[in-house]
Parts: sequence; structure tokens; C-alpha cells
Amino acid sequence: MTPTPNYGAIAAELADRDAEAFVHVGDRFDDDLRYLTRFSGSDRPYAVVVRRDREEPTLCAPRSFEKRARREFPGRVASADEQATTTAGERAAELLAGGRVLVPQHLPHDAALRLERAGCELESTDVVGRMRVRKSEDEIERIRAVQAAARAGMARAETVLAEATVERGRLVRNGEALTTERLRREVNAELASEGASDAHNTVIGAGETCTDLHFTGDVPIEAGETVLLDLSPRGSAGYHGDLSRTFVVESDGGWERRAYVAAERAQDAALAVLSKGAGTIASSVHEEAAAEIAAYGFRPDGEPGLTHGVGHGVGVSLHESPSLREETELEAGTVLGVESGVYDSRQGGVRLGDLVVVREDGFESLADYPRSLVPR
Repeated sequence: MTPTPNYGAIAAELADRDAEAFVHVGDRFDDDLRYLTRFSGSDRPYAVVVRRDREEPTLCAPRSFEKRARREFPGRVASADEQATTTAGERAAELLAGGRVLVPQHLPHDAALRLERAGCELESTDVVGRMRVRKSEDEIERIRAVQAAARAGMARAETVLAEATVERGRLVRNGEALTTERLRREVNAELASEGASDAHNTVIGAGETCTDLHFTGDVPIEAGETVLLDLSPRGSAGYHGDLSRTFVVESDGGWERRAYVAAERAQDAALAVLSKGAGTIASSVHEEAAAEIAAYGFRPDGEPGLTHGVGHGVGVSLHESPSLREETELEAGTVLGVESGVYDSRQGGVRLGDLVVVREDGFESLADYPRSLVPR
């Protein structure tokens, strides 16, 4: 069963701000809307309306998606005869009687105009973003499941690298040069077999391309260079996983070994801070990891060294609040990708990343995967 959001936070926001309703309009690519509705379609705009005087929310879906909406949405679905107008904003306005209406800052302009013409006074709110930070146990189990798929994908990649041979300095498998794209296909096939989508988030770099944090191109993999894998599949309920590892076939123990040890110690330092549990200041996690990177002679805030924050929230979006650079207290139930790295455009890049959930008295790993520079 798909986890259902707690609309109580929206009800409390409406009461605190003396507003009549909350309205959001978007499509299936809007993660806030997908979180609120659990509705998987459509690519055409639809609306969700939460009224202060009604206990359950209402979804205004396109007519051709109404049956699916009734299966997936946990509240009331407005029937077709209640949707005589054409736009999602108009359909939402039909359910309101004007007054103060709370909307997200990224509400489409057309929807805002429709609501204002219907006599609504719009005010922005970030309540949905705040709702998404703290995951329910149902949500955590969804993330744990997709993280298990990421682990399977990583194991497949590590096996392929371990089985490859070296010919003229390049990795070869089944008589063909092993490239980042061939390796990506192996990973994505494994993710699919585990019931997860790669969601175009299977990042695999080799050598210099490891410094591109979102590399999805195709280059041959050479012996002695870093192979960086960052896997972020999406499960059927829309939640993401996030797992990063780096391998080297026939390492000479030079730069890549020093960078790997630095990244490993930095991730350990970040997790040590998180072991304090809820109430930990997010930025302190990043600061400890960056200090460890610096202790190994790398820059903690640029190349060659750590070029990104050491973590962020993960959920319906791959990157969501909080950032581990923020001066905010972490809440129990927050799911975080904790990822350290060292990058040098002349040498390559190393990244180690795992997914954890903050608990009251520490943290819990959502899928352990061994760390090893040499693929096994």
C-alpha cells in the first residue's frame, strides 16, 4: 500500500493563518504534488484542494485519468460532472468560495490567475516542503526497498568490473571494450529486475569524467583509473534510493588510494556526528567531513578536493530538504544521503555515499554495502 501523507500539517497551517483552503496545481513531474496525492499521472495539469471546512482533500484529475485517480488518491476525487471547465486552476476554483487561499510558490501562473479571478486572495506557503522532511515509517520502508535495488545494481557493477580483463590498458569483457555506457546498461537491467526504475539517474564516470557529478556519457574504462558509480533509482511508489561507490581495477596505490582513504574517513566523520541523532545541527555534519578532507591535504570546498555538500534529504525527490550545509536541527525520520568525495580533473574522482534515517538517539543505515576500492 502506498504511504499516505498526513494532511494534518496543512490543516494546522490553514488554522494558524486563518485561510480557507490550500491549493496546488501541477502534473506528474511535480514532486510536491505527487507526494500530496500519490497519483501517478497525468502529464496534463491537475489540482489538489484541501479545504478548512472538509476533513478530506479533493483531487481534480483529467477525465481520462479519473479511474486511476480513484485507485491511487487517498481522498475524494471530483467526478467528471463537477469539472465542466477546462483548466486545473478553474476546476480548483469551482470548489472554493473565495477568501484566503494558501499556495506553493511555484504554483503555475495560469492557475494563480484563475484562482484570483474567482475571488481568492493567494498567499504562499512552504508547508509541503516541511511535511516532506520527516518521513513516516511507511515511507522509510519504501525507501529501504528501493535502496535494496540500488545495492543490487551496485553489486552487479562491481562483479562486471571484477570479471573484466585488461588489454592494452583498457578493460575488456566478453571480447568488447568495457565502457561507462555498457556498465550503465548492466546496472539498469539489474535495477529493473529488482522492480525499480533507473529514472535516468545512473551516473557512471571513469577517470576525468568522474569530476562531472552527473555524467551519463560513454567513455572507455581504463585500468588504474577511478570508476565512480552514483545510483539513484526510483521505486514504484515514487521514492528514491541513493548509493555511491568508487572502484579501480589494477590500482597502483597512488592518488586514487589517498583520495579514497580521505573520502572514507570523511564519510565516517559525518556519520559519527549523525550518531547523536535528532537535534544535530545539519551543517555540523558537513563541517566535520570537510575538515577530514582537509586533513588529508585536499581542499574542503573546491578542486582538488570536496566540491559538493556532504549530504541532502532524499524522498520523492532525489534532492530535497534538508541540505547538510543548513543551520537547522535534524528531525527524527529525516532520510539523508551522506556522500563524501574527492575530485581532481587531472586525476579522477572518488565518491562514497549511503542512505540513512535519523533516529531520536542516532541513525539507521537503510542498506549496508561494503566499501572497497578494488572490485570484488
